[in-house]
Amino acid sequence: LTLRFEAFCAGGLAPGWSLLVQGHSDSGEDKFEINFLSEAGDIAFHVKPRFSSATMVGNTFQGGRWGQEEVSGVFPLVLGEPFEMEVSSDAEHFHVHAQDHKVLQFAHRHRPLAGITRVQVLSDHRLAQVELARRDLSWW
Repeated sequence: LTLRFEAFCAGGLAPGWSLLVQGHSDSGEDKFEINFLSEAGDIAFHVKPRFSSATMVGNTFQGGRWGQEEVSGVFPLVLGEPFEMEVSSDAEHFHVHAQDHKVLQFAHRHRPLAGITRVQVLSDHRLAQVELARRDLSWW
C-alpha cells in the first residue's frame, strides 16, 4: 500500500475531530486502510474496508499484537465506483460512516485520546480528497 496522506496532530486527537476521505475504488483488491497512531507507534484504531468479503473491519495493534477484530457487514461501498468515508470520534467511540451509512462503532481501546498524534491513509486506490479537521479548525 502507498502512503497517500499523513498528518501529525499537535496535542493529540480529541472528541469532535473528523477525517473525511473521498476516492475511487478502482482496484479489485483490498488496498485501502486508515490508521490512527499513538506517540509510541501503536495503531490506536485501524479501519479497513474489505471489498472481497463486503465487510468493514476495525482493530488495534498494541504492544506488538493485533487486538480482537470487530467486523461489520454493513458495506455500502461498490468496487469501481467513487466512495466517501468519514471517521469521527466522541469520548467513547470511533464512528465510521461510508456513503452516508453508519458502518462501524468502535470503542476506544487506547487512552488517553490525546496520545493519538498521527493519522495515515494508505491506499492503492485513487484519492480525490482527504481532510482532517476538528469542528471548524483544520489540523494540517
